[in-house]
Amino acid sequence: MKIRPVPREKDPQADLDSLAGAFAGLSAPEQVTAFLRDLCTPAELEALSDRWKVVPLLRQGVPYREIHELTGVSVTTTGRVARSLDHGHGGYAAAIAATATPASPASE
Repeated sequence: MKIRPVPREKDPQADLDSLAGAFAGLSAPEQVTAFLRDLCTPAELEALSDRWKVVPLLRQGVPYREIHELTGVSVTTTGRVARSLDHGHGGYAAAIAATATPASPASE
């Protein structure tokens, strides 16, 4: 009988940290896009993109139903994103800050 290795115990936090490190190691949006396309199914990419798409609308105070009409993203998904924006781990805020366009200096 073939001897099979004993699977290691899962460590979800270490696995997540490893994945986060892989993202952090990428320096260009094209690299991140390629990694996401390799990592995720088309449905997963659509779900992630939908969540990110509603963030600016929520920050502008657009009502959930109007967000749905504008984007096709469900009211339920929009509500989940809103909860994460308000009570999450700060990831959306960090991504918003990292992708914000710097204000141009005032003309003197």
